[in-house]
Amino acid sequence: MTINIQYVKMPTSEAMNEYVERKLQKIAVKYEWLIRADVSFKMENNVYGKGNICEIELSMPGPKVFAASKADTFEAAAKETISDLEKQLKKRKAKFTTH
Repeated sequence: MTINIQYVKMPTSEAMNEYVERKLQKIAVKYEWLIRADVSFKMENNVYGKGNICEIELSMPGPKVFAASKADTFEAAAKETISDLEKQLKKRKAKFTTH
């Protein structure tokens, strides 16, 4: 699986790159039919503190899977987004096996 990581209007982070790649590689092992992951990190100016956004779109045969989340830190946002993607992938895999 190819992983593309973008940082929108903020500096890049090698630590975040490694963290996200490690988490997505675990998913790629479980779901070998994944083709590409497009990850984007954004910082939103927000008075409430939850301004760190992580969006991930997974390309695969059929419709794409997308998840996004906001959190206090980018690590927490990425973890929540990846968790949401895994739930969607489990549902998709269940549909594959029933047909």
